[in-house]
Amino acid sequence: MTKRQVVIDALEFRTPAYVPWEWGPTQQCAARLKKHLRRQRLEDFLDNHFVTVGAPAGRWDSTKGNLVRDAYGVVWDRTVDQDIGTPCQWPIRRPEDLERYVWPDANNDDWYADIPARLAAMSDRFRVYSIGFSLFERAWTMRGMEDLLVDMVERPEFLERFLDRIVEHNLVQVRRALALGVDAVYFGDDYGMQRGLIMGIAHWRHFIRPRLARMFAPVREAGKYVSMHSCGRVEELFDDLVGIGLNLFNPFQPEVMDTFALMKKYRGKLAFHGGLSIQKTLPFGTPTEVEQATRRLIEAGSAGGYVFAPSHGVPRDVPPENLLAMVGVLKGQGGYRSESRMTNVE
Repeated sequence: MTKRQVVIDALEFRTPAYVPWEWGPTQQCAARLKKHLRRQRLEDFLDNHFVTVGAPAGRWDSTKGNLVRDAYGVVWDRTVDQDIGTPCQWPIRRPEDLERYVWPDANNDDWYADIPARLAAMSDRFRVYSIGFSLFERAWTMRGMEDLLVDMVERPEFLERFLDRIVEHNLVQVRRALALGVDAVYFGDDYGMQRGLIMGIAHWRHFIRPRLARMFAPVREAGKYVSMHSCGRVEELFDDLVGIGLNLFNPFQPEVMDTFALMKKYRGKLAFHGGLSIQKTLPFGTPTEVEQATRRLIEAGSAGGYVFAPSHGVPRDVPPENLLAMVGVLKGQGGYRSESRMTNVE
């Protein structure tokens, strides 16, 4: 049995051979982990279950110092956050800028040229096409958070046009991804803070939900899976998201949501990906505490509907010993050991 099939079984709420996982360290965490393990590559250590591909829209061109520019013309400062950064220059400063703005060509064949080879090289994994900053995040990174939130109240017609153009741009990618034979399309779009939604439920339902539905629809019509990421306390959105076709939610922050209660509540309707705290357990717990928390999540997800992961990319302050403890529990699953041997024989 392949890793791909184990993930599909979990997403279909069938009892998988073992609980699959997909996680990754941030750059500084990866460097620390490589030094600790005395290795240059982490792929075998991670032994992840997804192969994630995507257009180069998230790639960066250096400008000067710690500044980088993305494909949408946003300049990011990476002085502190070296993985993504903080936007500091925005291309849509005024509403009239939208009419002059030239979008990246999402139909550019170069965006997709290397994807078939990557999928073929990892044919045993669950195939995911990622659209990061997919809607609300794409809008605020191009416009600025404060201005975008004001737009919801003072310039709703402009915002509707802006969001519709983002959707049209993304739908090109969705169609290309489906033609490449991916299993799922992932939409990254943070809506939450630690205490609730950034924009409130009414604005989310007015501006965001119908556009997510448009982007989810072709994925579900093709018989594929929809995956979504949103940090923060966003459980009030789950019924809406299930209603428009969401299959898998990430990162499932335990500090702001009752992960175990929600897994029970949405069993058969929504699978979860994440759940191990990067704010408390991983950075500040002992290896034994990390093992215990990992086992508890695995036990809760053992009947399906769950993909294990920390609750975000693992930050630099997590001790390597804690990651070794986590991975030891994952790879110690009896089903994983037997299925790994079968895969190697195949």
